[in-house]
Amino acid sequence: MLGHYHKCQRPDPKRMKRFMYATLVLTMLSLCVPFLIYRYDKTFQLWADYLKIRIAPRRCIPGKTVLQGQSASLVTVNGTNTLLVSAYLEHRTKNKEVRVIAIVLRSEKISYLCHLRCQEQLHFSNGWSYNHRDHFHFPYGTADIMCPLPSECKTPSHVAVTSAATKSEDVLGHEFLEVKNLNAKNNSYPYNFTVCLSTMFDFTNVLQLVQSFEMFQILGVNRVVVYKTNCSVETQRVLDYYTKKGFIEVIPWSLSSFLNVSRGWLPKHGPGELHYLGQIPALNDCLYRYMYKTRYVALHDIDELILPLSVNSWLELFPLLTKKIGADKCYKFESNVFPNNVMLPPPKPHTAPPQGLWANVSGVNILDHLYQEPVMRQAKTNWVDFKIITNPRLVFSLTVHGVLPPDKICKWVDRKIARMYHTRPKQQPDLKPEQLIYDSRLLNYSTRLIPTVSTVLTENGLLPPGRLC
Repeated sequence: MLGHYHKCQRPDPKRMKRFMYATLVLTMLSLCVPFLIYRYDKTFQLWADYLKIRIAPRRCIPGKTVLQGQSASLVTVNGTNTLLVSAYLEHRTKNKEVRVIAIVLRSEKISYLCHLRCQEQLHFSNGWSYNHRDHFHFPYGTADIMCPLPSECKTPSHVAVTSAATKSEDVLGHEFLEVKNLNAKNNSYPYNFTVCLSTMFDFTNVLQLVQSFEMFQILGVNRVVVYKTNCSVETQRVLDYYTKKGFIEVIPWSLSSFLNVSRGWLPKHGPGELHYLGQIPALNDCLYRYMYKTRYVALHDIDELILPLSVNSWLELFPLLTKKIGADKCYKFESNVFPNNVMLPPPKPHTAPPQGLWANVSGVNILDHLYQEPVMRQAKTNWVDFKIITNPRLVFSLTVHGVLPPDKICKWVDRKIARMYHTRPKQQPDLKPEQLIYDSRLLNYSTRLIPTVSTVLTENGLLPPGRLC
């Protein structure tokens, strides 16, 4: 019996071999199945993403959302030379659209595809674009890319723009711009007057900057928007000061990472790909940024002031313009150049800062330059330089001087009622001193201007304490 027992318990070699094979197979499966499941999920996800791109509406593909906030976020359109600046809902066209302010290579012809986020769904429309007329012969210029709204998406929160030729696998990470101006207002604006300044670069003219900001406040301006490329440390200190007070908004504005921007207004004045550091797209962004925040916007340079002649502020001036020209129009103010490199004695004593009060502050003192050049008109066209104050809701596109067609909405203001004082280098260098015209209008503001300017300079450490007047 014992021998029989050992014979029955002896392992069967064939059975052992099958057992080892089974163990090996199970081990391999335990290692391979998770990997196969992972690959299946990845393959499924890739196909799902592909199908999502082809079907609209859909749940949003994760993409980088660019919030405009207090700055202009520049976004490139992959595979093109297009640069997106900002996006705004356009309420004034027959059908609602999203207007994307862009910088484009004018010679490049592109079909665009708009990706519109609406309540966490993504919709598509074919975008169309048009280039602004004023580009001053530079290769790049300002354009508007218009994105029609599908019936299912009337209030998009964000938009992305791609080339219509972009492959589906290339659009998964595209950037979305926040769509501003979702609600149109027809009255009750936070500001009466907003000044759009562009563009600040290599700026060191601190004294004239402070004088301009204080003059704007005397005139009744509620908000100033500065598109800044770079400036001196002292200038930045002043910008921070007025920003904390809520008077100015500084928009970081540097295109040099994307384009070779010109510092001249024509190619012969400064080589580059885009006019004057992108002045025109900056002005258009300001127009739309404040379209429903302000009753009027004024296009200004930092060295310009629109002064009324018979009253002392824009608040008092505009009832006169309403009576003479009409309400809520676009008003054109003739430019008068006051050379800041000419200093002549006044024909009569005038109020001025005490000698040497602002001597150590960098920049131009506008109260020292009270002689203007005769107004220069072009012989063939009778054109004269000007700047505007306009109801922004009347305007679709801006250029350096005024609006683009239809430009008939802008009306001239009689220079005896108000005009622009432009304190800058000579525009007519061949003029003799006796050909300049004395104009003391600025001195009417000096008793208010001098102490406020001195206070700001002192509070920013640019003027010693105790020298306010």
